[in-house]
Amino acid sequence: MASVASEKKKQKKRNKHSLSELKTMGQQLLTSRAHVNNLPLLLTFINPNSPPQYALESLLSLQSFFTPLIPKLPSSSSRHPDSDPNPDPEFIYLTWLRSKFDELTHSLIDLVVSSQSDGALREVVLDSIMEFVKVGNAGKFNTAIYHKLLRAIVRSELGVDDIVLDMLSEKYFNYVDVRLYTCSSFEKLARTLEKEENKEASQDANDLLSRPSIELSIQKMYKLLACIQPLEAVQEKLEMWNDSAGTLLGKNNDKVLSSKNVAKKMKLKFTKAWISFLSLPLPLDVYKEVLVTLHQSVISHLSNPIMLCDFLTRSYDIGGVVSVMALSSLFILMTQHGLEYPNFYNKLYALLEPSVFMAKHRSKFFQLLDSCLKSSLLPAYLAAAFCKKLSRLALFAPPSGALVIIALVHNLLQRHPSINFLVHREMGLDTAIDTSEDKNSTDGANKDLFEEKPGIDHFKNEENDPKNTNAIRSSLWEIDTLRHHYSPPVSRFALSVLNDLAVRSRIPEIAVSDFSSGSYATIFGDEIRRRVKQVPLAFYKTTPACLFSELDFPGWTFKDDHQDTSAKRKRVDSV
Repeated sequence: MASVASEKKKQKKRNKHSLSELKTMGQQLLTSRAHVNNLPLLLTFINPNSPPQYALESLLSLQSFFTPLIPKLPSSSSRHPDSDPNPDPEFIYLTWLRSKFDELTHSLIDLVVSSQSDGALREVVLDSIMEFVKVGNAGKFNTAIYHKLLRAIVRSELGVDDIVLDMLSEKYFNYVDVRLYTCSSFEKLARTLEKEENKEASQDANDLLSRPSIELSIQKMYKLLACIQPLEAVQEKLEMWNDSAGTLLGKNNDKVLSSKNVAKKMKLKFTKAWISFLSLPLPLDVYKEVLVTLHQSVISHLSNPIMLCDFLTRSYDIGGVVSVMALSSLFILMTQHGLEYPNFYNKLYALLEPSVFMAKHRSKFFQLLDSCLKSSLLPAYLAAAFCKKLSRLALFAPPSGALVIIALVHNLLQRHPSINFLVHREMGLDTAIDTSEDKNSTDGANKDLFEEKPGIDHFKNEENDPKNTNAIRSSLWEIDTLRHHYSPPVSRFALSVLNDLAVRSRIPEIAVSDFSSGSYATIFGDEIRRRVKQVPLAFYKTTPACLFSELDFPGWTFKDDHQDTSAKRKRVDSV
């Protein structure tokens, strides 16, 4: 109640002065120290509730007043003059000005993050804050003010698409020192948010009113963090917001730093900021965007990319679309940074589900799947399991998915000639194959069962472990089925691939990227552009009287139930 009453009193004082009087007070403050008492009154207009013209006029006067005095002001942590038995009047005056300057920066930050403030005014206020950041620490970069600004933006109720976030990233992230101190501040903010999240987790489930605020803070942190370009990715000179570049490495001199030292410092801060951010409980939408960003613009600029292994392996174990999106980054760590992941192929096999053909990032997934299965050192049972699983999915996939599957299976069979018998398996060949699975199941009952009922497919489609799928005892009858697919491109492609495999010669692999982005629209577009030399026509010399002839089903007879019923009625009527 006291704060509300004081705010009302300040509002009444503000209403007593006109805009012209405000300009006069500002001019008096700039011309003579005798009018320094105008300073507290001008500060009261730096408020979201003040008219924009009044707040802007006060800001211009106060900024002009404080800018030349900032290098002379003592630090906020300096000894209070009351503790000195013989205080210096000048020191007392400067200490008072420091307190008013701190009050000004606090009011400006509140004004820039307030949704009640005018949009144009907030842009001017942000520029003024960054000017104070530039020279606010005795002429050097003021990290304290900048950290308070970032913390206020992240913890405010501003939306992710607010103009302040766009202006900060587009205008000031071009400077190397601003990017570096942003990474340093985000490392601290991430730890603070993590503590708040842990505190909320220990509270009652009904008392989580601040939970949406934390998720919004994480979204804004990600937007700003994703806009920070590492130094190696920017082809430019070292452009600093503050000219005292020596402070960038914690030095007290103003020597010009080499780009190598700055790049090393930037990479270290960039790594710490991302690792701290990834430890937060990311919302699902941010989680997916992060997985897309990591392999494109983050991993190559980290000081030690292997630090992402815990985050990526946890994401890969989640399953579904999250695992598909984590595969790109995980593949980079395995192939370029020596990460060992024993269950990689088991998890990859589990991702082969019908839903993957509708995923947004299916194109990249199929290309990575082909790359992951490129090694010739893969055991035969594993290659056979992937061939069989993909072939079974072809029965449920759309035509574009069936085309990708045919290309993948073709490449697998070319890389692993030991499983080519799956394409065309004769009766009795199954018992001649010596596998670990056959050794474990050598009882005569199983062999008799297979020999007596050759139509049984021993492949276990629901099994997630490739070792236990019995794929090596099956055949790729699904690929043969695709020769009669309802989509002409699929049937033609399947027939051509089977003909190539029948030649038993080394044929170049198929580029999966040519089919991974296919859809109904692309298939339709290719078909209407395709030149057809002969158009098949259904020609009958006589009009057919039935759908199927007796020659189509030898040994079968078809009865018309309608004719039988009418015959029975005739017999009943005659009686």
